[in-house]
Amino acid sequence: MAAATLAPIAIGRALISVSDKSGLVELGRALAARGVEILSTGGSAKALAAAGVPVTEVSAHTGFPEIMDGRVKTLHPSIHGGILARRDEAEHVAAMARHGIRPIDLVVVNLYPFRETVARGADEAECVENIDIGGPAMIRAAAKNHDFVAVVTAPAQYAELLAELEAQSGATSLPLRRRLAAAAYAHTAAYDAAVAAWMAAREGETFPATFVAAAERRQVLRYGENPHQAAAFYVGTERRAGVATAVQVQGKELSFNNFNDTDAAFELAAEFAHPAVVIVKHANPCGVAEGGSILDAWGRALACDPVSAFGGIVAINRPLEASLVEAIGKLFLEVIVAPDATEEAKAALARKANLRLLLTGGMPDPAAPGMTLRSVAGGYLLQTRDSRPVVPAELKVVTKRAPTPQEMADLVFAFTVAKHVKSNAIVYARGGATVGIGAGQMSRVDSARMAAWKAEDSGRLAGLAESPAKGSVAASDAFFPFADGLLATAAAGCTAVIQPGGSMRDAEVIAAADAQGLAMVLTGHRHFRH
Repeated sequence: MAAATLAPIAIGRALISVSDKSGLVELGRALAARGVEILSTGGSAKALAAAGVPVTEVSAHTGFPEIMDGRVKTLHPSIHGGILARRDEAEHVAAMARHGIRPIDLVVVNLYPFRETVARGADEAECVENIDIGGPAMIRAAAKNHDFVAVVTAPAQYAELLAELEAQSGATSLPLRRRLAAAAYAHTAAYDAAVAAWMAAREGETFPATFVAAAERRQVLRYGENPHQAAAFYVGTERRAGVATAVQVQGKELSFNNFNDTDAAFELAAEFAHPAVVIVKHANPCGVAEGGSILDAWGRALACDPVSAFGGIVAINRPLEASLVEAIGKLFLEVIVAPDATEEAKAALARKANLRLLLTGGMPDPAAPGMTLRSVAGGYLLQTRDSRPVVPAELKVVTKRAPTPQEMADLVFAFTVAKHVKSNAIVYARGGATVGIGAGQMSRVDSARMAAWKAEDSGRLAGLAESPAKGSVAASDAFFPFADGLLATAAAGCTAVIQPGGSMRDAEVIAAADAQGLAMVLTGHRHFRH
């Protein structure tokens, strides 16, 4: 086989068959103005003809009609031979001449709207009919023969193609054709991934034998977790409100860590029905509170750890208002993420030019099913999202003293927060606000002590006479393997504890709680977060 030609390839004949007709007429007119013969099918041909663009129906070109409700129209040697033939192979050229096959130099195809059809809840038959066959075949054929054929799969590529034709006097260069071919294979791969995922879900397969996924690059980031690492942000097919749906209203470009921390903050904010504020630093919440208003919740969340809040991420579950912007004052923050914002809030925040404001357009459903994906060396870990809520009716009181109604409300709040704290996690809360958080320690006792220390420190900063942990409740993301962790929460001043239970020493832990006069409830479910 001859090496790829470096000479530009003139576009003499183009095949256009698109589902998304954005920019179709403009493209057709531009090609026709250059004397390009246009072949087309169905709705694309009608749209071009209606606009006065000269067009030849594929059936007229092949001499064979569309059949089977359009399932078979481009699957023909006159089409695929014209796309796949190498112009520098004598046998290929001879075969084209022998069979009356004319070369096709440009393929413009985008596919049936399969994902959109599934997303709107269409029935199975309609979904199957929107699995494109001829389109992917033409795209892949053109991409394979990119030495001679250009392939365009999205309206966003039309401008680049036309600019190339202008620069190359009606031809395309090999570098462009190679870029377009790579994009084409990614396009068909993503399409097939969507079909495979739908078929697996139809069969009830949560974890199919072969896992396929596709994502679209949204932006290349300045660097990854550290400056010596490269990074990019990709958006998947799940339409979940959050960083993937967010519009950045102002501020510097988001970093890798900004994306990660903002996601963590917003997912936790979504857990609460009442106005809530979450402040996150390095993927862990350092202050969380509910309140009668966002402004009320802000002050109580900030009080938990005002030192760590510096340079943090703030997520709220209500539209951002100017009153919160004013309350933030001169505190340095990296990101504020909210479902929306008033015009007054946007104007007030504009004074903080570097502060990033993200508006997601809504809140995610914390109970919605979904998947999370993590890479390991040579593979991936795929799991269902931790969407289990705390259900008060399912909590089991195991101590002599039952929690008071206020303690029970705080226990549910604290355990909800603990679900979003890196394990080992201990959360102290009182009155619908965190007062101390211990995160990511190798020992649960150390997490309990850290939470107490943080509470004492914030209490001193606030000028309180005693630690705000006094009279609080404690939540543990997993069971206490020994009584020492529970005793550490009692030493901090907690009056009630919530934990999953399930330790071999549960009886010992319960006895210790009774001895301290604590109320304790078991959830039966842990929430490790690594």
